[in-house]
Amino acid sequence: MAASSTFGCDNCGYKSSKWMGFCPQCGSDDPLTEHGASVSKSSRSLRPVTIKEASSEQTDRLVTGWHEVDRVLGGGLVHGSVVLLGGEPGVGKSTLLLQLAGGLGSQGASVVMASAEESAQQVAMRAERIGVGSGDVVLVSDDDVDAIVAVVEKSRPAVLVVDSIQTVGVPEISSAPGGVAQVRESAARLIRLAKTSGVVVVLVGHVTKEGGLAGPKILEHMVDVVLYLEGDPDRGFRVLRSNKNRFGGTNVSGMFDMQSEGLIEVEDPSKVFLDGWETDVPGTVVYPAVEGRRSILVEIQALVAPTNNPQPRRSVRGLDQARVNQVIAVLDRHARVKLYDRDVYVNVVGGWRLDEPGCDLPVALALASSATDTPLGRLAAFGEVGLAGEVRAVPFEARRRDELQRMGLDRLLAPGSGEPMRLADALGRAGL
Repeated sequence: MAASSTFGCDNCGYKSSKWMGFCPQCGSDDPLTEHGASVSKSSRSLRPVTIKEASSEQTDRLVTGWHEVDRVLGGGLVHGSVVLLGGEPGVGKSTLLLQLAGGLGSQGASVVMASAEESAQQVAMRAERIGVGSGDVVLVSDDDVDAIVAVVEKSRPAVLVVDSIQTVGVPEISSAPGGVAQVRESAARLIRLAKTSGVVVVLVGHVTKEGGLAGPKILEHMVDVVLYLEGDPDRGFRVLRSNKNRFGGTNVSGMFDMQSEGLIEVEDPSKVFLDGWETDVPGTVVYPAVEGRRSILVEIQALVAPTNNPQPRRSVRGLDQARVNQVIAVLDRHARVKLYDRDVYVNVVGGWRLDEPGCDLPVALALASSATDTPLGRLAAFGEVGLAGEVRAVPFEARRRDELQRMGLDRLLAPGSGEPMRLADALGRAGL
């Protein structure tokens, strides 16, 4: 029996059996567009395989040659996988992928770079500026997904880079590229290409004002790996983080330095972050952060200044402001450090972002040090501060201590396992 035509919304993908001049799901004023009658497909014969049989068909990873990138990916690119790379405009996504393509090309792995945002000449100019000139990198400038797929099926490269998924589309959908329906269908066709051909597909994704990937949320569920490239515009540091990885660990990070010749790997971030650390200045403490399996020493700075404003200012960079406000309240209630009539500035040096509760104690020490104008010297600290004024132990203590020892910092203030500590006692032990 023939199936009737359906009508759908090009913005949210809503489907209806009848035409409407608006979308009842997302509220769009655009009328629903008609889609051709669906034809039932005959069932294909599938051959089930056991886990043992499937495991025997696994191949080696495609190593990029960049230690920091391979670390985040879990050892390299998996053949037939789909990687989604997000980041703010200008952070260096295209530059990083162009350098990776050049590195893969120099190893004999062919790469197709499809850009709908730039012409092939523009990409070539940037490649020349950063020193990428491999003949194994093929450039394609088109926004038609089917045309890109045809090029890949003909040339059979090892990697396909699409920059970006929000700027390509399929001709069957009338909406402009970037819409929900276009992004979903374009991603589905590229994912199908990766799974059937074994080509690694890397998709570049734009981000929204809130910092999330633009487009339908299902896009992050469809791909195998989700990476974010973050950076501080004031300094050249860029951090590549893994938010989802079906072939490795998450919350793993790699660090780069953006320079005129492109991104350069930073293999010892602790040394970089502590460069220029002034130990004789009040309000500075070292915190051994943990990113995945890696411990990185960062400097937390605080400045407390008198103010005549009825509402003192609270400026926080690199930390959760609500958590800093909580530490300020605990200092006032349980440690007699009054900051209600002073401006407070807290900063993580180098643009690093800290989301661990273990940074509570170094923030409290830095605030108290600045408030009392007392330098803390070469002090490192970690611990979670509770609302009752207690300081609790945090995970990965051995990993943090090893990194501190490697960098020659032996003065540490932290609660031990099963060893209670009060915030007031911690300030006293720090000489405050």
